[in-house]
Amino acid sequence: MPSRILVVDDDPNILDVTGIAVEKAGYETLFATDGVTALQSSQTENPDLIVLDIGLPEKDGLEVCREIRKTSDVPILFLTARDDEVDRIVGLEIGADDYLTKPFSPRELVARIRAILKRTGSSSTPSPEQALAHGDLALDPDRHLCRFGATDVALTGSEFRLLATLMARPDHVLSRAQLVDALYGYNIHVSDRTIDSHIRNIRAKLTAVGCAEGIVTVHGVGLRMGPCTSG
Repeated sequence: MPSRILVVDDDPNILDVTGIAVEKAGYETLFATDGVTALQSSQTENPDLIVLDIGLPEKDGLEVCREIRKTSDVPILFLTARDDEVDRIVGLEIGADDYLTKPFSPRELVARIRAILKRTGSSSTPSPEQALAHGDLALDPDRHLCRFGATDVALTGSEFRLLATLMARPDHVLSRAQLVDALYGYNIHVSDRTIDSHIRNIRAKLTAVGCAEGIVTVHGVGLRMGPCTSG
Protein backbone atom coordinates (compact mmCIF):
# COMPACT_ATOMS: atom_id res chain seq x y z
CA MET A 1 0.00 0.00 0.00
CA PRO A 2 1.35 3.48 -0.88
CA SER A 3 1.93 5.92 1.95
CA ARG A 4 -0.91 8.41 2.45
CA ILE A 5 0.05 12.10 2.45
CA LEU A 6 -2.39 14.68 3.84
CA VAL A 7 -1.72 18.06 2.19
CA VAL A 8 -3.22 21.04 4.03
CA ASP A 9 -3.25 24.46 2.34
CA ASP A 10 -5.89 27.09 1.52
CA ASP A 11 -4.26 27.96 -1.82
CA PRO A 12 -5.78 25.81 -4.62
CA ASN A 13 -2.68 26.29 -6.78
CA ILE A 14 -0.46 24.88 -4.04
CA LEU A 15 -2.83 21.93 -3.64
CA ASP A 16 -2.78 21.24 -7.39
CA VAL A 17 0.99 21.43 -7.79
CA THR A 18 1.68 19.51 -4.59
CA GLY A 19 -0.92 16.86 -5.33
CA ILE A 20 0.46 16.17 -8.80
CA ALA A 21 4.05 15.94 -7.52
CA VAL A 22 3.18 13.69 -4.59
CA GLU A 23 1.01 11.36 -6.67
CA LYS A 24 3.68 11.10 -9.40
CA ALA A 25 6.07 10.02 -6.66
CA GLY A 26 3.77 7.06 -5.92
CA TYR A 27 1.93 8.29 -2.83
CA GLU A 28 -1.78 8.55 -2.17
CA THR A 29 -2.84 12.15 -1.59
CA LEU A 30 -5.52 13.55 0.71
CA PHE A 31 -6.41 17.24 0.90
CA ALA A 32 -7.72 19.79 3.41
CA THR A 33 -8.08 23.56 3.06
CA ASP A 34 -8.46 24.68 6.67
CA GLY A 35 -7.26 23.76 10.14
CA VAL A 36 -10.50 22.22 11.39
CA THR A 37 -10.78 19.87 8.41
CA ALA A 38 -7.08 19.03 8.76
CA LEU A 39 -7.62 17.92 12.36
CA GLN A 40 -10.61 15.80 11.39
CA SER A 41 -8.73 14.18 8.49
CA SER A 42 -5.70 13.46 10.65
CA GLN A 43 -7.96 11.48 12.99
CA THR A 44 -10.19 9.71 10.47
CA GLU A 45 -7.85 9.10 7.51
CA ASN A 46 -4.71 8.01 9.40
CA PRO A 47 -2.20 9.66 7.04
CA ASP A 48 1.43 8.56 7.08
CA LEU A 49 2.63 12.18 6.81
CA ILE A 50 1.04 15.64 6.88
CA VAL A 51 2.20 18.57 4.75
CA LEU A 52 0.84 21.48 6.77
CA ASP A 53 0.67 25.15 5.81
CA ILE A 54 1.15 27.54 8.74
CA GLY A 55 -1.19 30.27 7.44
CA LEU A 56 -4.55 28.49 7.50
CA PRO A 57 -8.10 29.76 8.14
CA GLU A 58 -10.11 28.53 11.15
CA LYS A 59 -7.01 27.21 12.95
CA ASP A 60 -3.48 28.02 11.83
CA GLY A 61 -0.91 25.31 11.23
CA LEU A 62 0.80 25.82 14.59
CA GLU A 63 -2.49 25.25 16.45
CA VAL A 64 -3.22 22.19 14.31
CA CYS A 65 0.22 20.76 15.02
CA ARG A 66 -0.20 21.27 18.77
CA GLU A 67 -3.55 19.47 18.72
CA ILE A 68 -2.24 16.56 16.64
CA ARG A 69 0.77 16.12 18.91
CA LYS A 70 -1.52 15.51 21.89
CA THR A 71 -2.49 12.14 20.45
CA SER A 72 -0.24 11.31 17.49
CA ASP A 73 3.41 11.32 16.38
CA VAL A 74 2.55 11.34 12.64
CA PRO A 75 5.35 13.14 10.77
CA ILE A 76 4.55 16.79 9.99
CA LEU A 77 6.24 18.91 7.32
CA PHE A 78 5.44 22.63 7.65
CA LEU A 79 4.97 25.00 4.72
CA THR A 80 5.44 28.69 5.49
CA ALA A 81 5.01 31.75 3.25
CA ARG A 82 7.13 33.90 5.53
CA ASP A 83 10.91 33.77 5.56
CA ASP A 84 10.81 34.16 9.31
CA GLU A 85 13.31 32.29 11.50
CA VAL A 86 11.05 32.55 14.55
CA ASP A 87 8.15 30.81 12.82
CA ARG A 88 10.42 28.00 11.66
CA ILE A 89 11.91 27.37 15.09
CA VAL A 90 8.54 27.62 16.86
CA GLY A 91 7.11 25.14 14.39
CA LEU A 92 9.85 22.63 15.09
CA GLU A 93 9.62 23.15 18.84
CA ILE A 94 5.94 22.20 18.91
CA GLY A 95 6.63 18.92 17.18
CA ALA A 96 7.07 19.39 13.44
CA ASP A 97 9.66 17.22 11.68
CA ASP A 98 10.75 19.64 8.95
CA TYR A 99 9.72 22.78 7.05
CA LEU A 100 9.85 24.34 3.58
CA THR A 101 9.53 28.03 2.75
CA LYS A 102 7.27 29.09 -0.12
CA PRO A 103 7.86 29.25 -3.02
CA PHE A 104 9.31 25.75 -3.07
CA SER A 105 10.24 23.22 -5.72
CA PRO A 106 7.82 20.26 -5.98
CA ARG A 107 10.89 18.05 -6.41
CA GLU A 108 12.32 19.38 -3.14
CA LEU A 109 9.01 18.74 -1.38
CA VAL A 110 8.94 15.13 -2.59
CA ALA A 111 12.59 14.68 -1.52
CA ARG A 112 11.75 15.95 1.96
CA ILE A 113 8.70 13.66 2.18
CA ARG A 114 10.77 10.64 1.14
CA ALA A 115 13.49 11.48 3.65
CA ILE A 116 11.00 11.86 6.50
CA LEU A 117 9.14 8.66 5.67
CA LYS A 118 12.42 6.76 5.35
CA ARG A 119 13.74 7.82 8.72
CA THR A 120 10.41 7.37 10.51
CA GLY A 121 9.80 3.97 8.90
CA SER A 122 6.38 5.06 7.61
CA SER A 123 6.98 4.30 3.94
CA SER A 124 7.25 0.54 4.33
CA THR A 125 7.59 -2.16 6.92
CA PRO A 126 10.97 -1.47 8.50
CA SER A 127 13.51 -4.16 9.15
CA PRO A 128 14.24 -4.76 12.81
CA GLU A 129 16.70 -2.27 14.27
CA GLN A 130 19.01 -2.81 17.17
CA ALA A 131 17.97 -1.39 20.52
CA LEU A 132 20.34 1.22 21.96
CA ALA A 133 21.31 1.93 25.55
CA HIS A 134 23.54 4.51 27.16
CA GLY A 135 23.58 4.77 30.93
CA ASP A 136 19.94 4.71 32.04
CA LEU A 137 18.71 5.92 28.65
CA ALA A 138 17.30 3.31 26.25
CA LEU A 139 15.88 3.42 22.73
CA ASP A 140 13.83 0.71 21.06
CA PRO A 141 13.51 1.68 17.36
CA ASP A 142 11.06 -1.12 16.53
CA ARG A 143 8.56 0.24 19.05
CA HIS A 144 9.61 3.89 18.75
CA LEU A 145 10.16 3.82 22.50
CA CYS A 146 12.52 6.07 24.46
CA ARG A 147 12.89 5.46 28.18
CA PHE A 148 15.03 7.00 30.91
CA GLY A 149 15.06 4.65 33.86
CA ALA A 150 11.41 3.65 34.22
CA THR A 151 10.04 6.82 32.58
CA ASP A 152 8.95 7.00 28.95
CA VAL A 153 10.06 10.02 26.92
CA ALA A 154 7.82 11.09 24.03
CA LEU A 155 9.88 12.02 20.96
CA THR A 156 8.91 13.00 17.42
CA GLY A 157 10.28 10.91 14.58
CA SER A 158 13.08 13.39 13.87
CA GLU A 159 14.00 13.72 17.54
CA PHE A 160 14.09 9.94 17.92
CA ARG A 161 16.33 9.49 14.87
CA LEU A 162 18.66 12.27 15.97
CA LEU A 163 19.03 10.83 19.46
CA ALA A 164 19.60 7.37 18.00
CA THR A 165 22.39 8.76 15.80
CA LEU A 166 24.15 10.21 18.84
CA MET A 167 23.57 7.08 20.96
CA ALA A 168 24.98 4.79 18.26
CA ARG A 169 28.40 6.38 18.93
CA PRO A 170 27.96 7.91 22.39
CA ASP A 171 31.64 8.73 22.99
CA HIS A 172 32.15 10.35 19.59
CA VAL A 173 31.59 14.04 18.87
CA LEU A 174 29.39 14.51 15.81
CA SER A 175 29.31 17.82 13.95
CA ARG A 176 26.03 19.46 13.04
CA ALA A 177 26.77 18.72 9.38
CA GLN A 178 27.08 15.00 10.21
CA LEU A 179 23.79 15.11 12.10
CA VAL A 180 22.07 16.87 9.18
CA ASP A 181 23.34 14.16 6.80
CA ALA A 182 22.20 11.38 9.14
CA LEU A 183 18.76 12.91 9.55
CA TYR A 184 18.00 14.25 6.07
CA GLY A 185 20.43 12.62 3.65
CA TYR A 186 23.32 14.08 1.69
CA ASN A 187 21.40 15.86 -1.07
CA ILE A 188 19.11 18.09 1.00
CA HIS A 189 20.18 21.45 2.38
CA VAL A 190 18.97 22.07 5.93
CA SER A 191 20.00 24.91 8.22
CA ASP A 192 22.01 24.09 11.34
CA ARG A 193 19.29 25.95 13.23
CA THR A 194 16.90 23.11 12.46
CA ILE A 195 19.23 20.65 14.18
CA ASP A 196 19.68 23.09 17.07
CA SER A 197 15.91 23.27 17.51
CA HIS A 198 15.57 19.48 17.60
CA ILE A 199 18.47 19.21 20.07
CA ARG A 200 16.88 21.85 22.30
CA ASN A 201 13.62 19.88 22.31
CA ILE A 202 15.38 16.61 23.15
CA ARG A 203 17.35 18.24 25.96
CA ALA A 204 14.20 19.74 27.44
CA LYS A 205 12.41 16.38 27.36
CA LEU A 206 15.35 14.52 28.90
CA THR A 207 15.79 17.19 31.57
CA ALA A 208 12.11 16.86 32.48
CA VAL A 209 12.67 13.19 33.39
CA GLY A 210 15.91 13.79 35.29
CA CYS A 211 18.55 13.49 32.57
CA ALA A 212 19.85 17.07 32.51
CA GLU A 213 23.23 16.29 30.90
CA GLY A 214 22.01 13.87 28.24
CA ILE A 215 23.52 15.73 25.28
CA VAL A 216 26.77 17.67 25.67
CA THR A 217 27.98 20.48 23.41
CA VAL A 218 31.70 20.43 22.59
CA HIS A 219 32.13 24.04 21.57
CA GLY A 220 33.47 24.54 18.09
CA VAL A 221 33.24 20.84 17.30
CA GLY A 222 29.77 19.37 17.75
CA LEU A 223 27.67 17.23 20.06
CA ARG A 224 27.99 13.93 21.95
CA MET A 225 26.11 12.02 24.59
CA GLY A 226 26.51 12.92 28.26
CA PRO A 227 26.46 10.50 31.21
CA CYS A 228 22.68 9.80 31.12
CA THR A 229 22.51 8.39 34.63
CA SER A 230 19.75 8.86 37.17
CA GLY A 231 20.51 10.21 40.62
